[in-house]
Amino acid sequence: MPKAMHEIGKKIKSLRQKKGWSQGDVAKLLNISVPAFSKIETEITDLSLSRLEKIAEIFEVSLSDMLLPASEQSKEYTDELVKAKETITEYSFKILHLQEYVITLYEELHQFKKHSISDK
Repeated sequence: MPKAMHEIGKKIKSLRQKKGWSQGDVAKLLNISVPAFSKIETEITDLSLSRLEKIAEIFEVSLSDMLLPASEQSKEYTDELVKAKETITEYSFKILHLQEYVITLYEELHQFKKHSISDK
């Protein structure tokens, strides 16, 4: 059995526990018996794609999250965080530049008003 498939039962159990649900709660949502659901969590039984899709739907996760090994998910999330940090840094510099520009414009306007008043 591929490692990713081996981890699905553990993922399902972890998701269930995070929700604070019993095996019976999830079995009821899947319309199967508790022993049948227990076999899914302990990877005694093979999962059909339609059953896995239903489980992903119940736990509000994507099917790819269910299938990807945890290490790949972590890398994927790390990559997303790095990109987000880069975007935030880029926008921070843009905001700083715009703030400096607004201050410069304000100072120029203030100087212009001083000169116009003194010219009168």
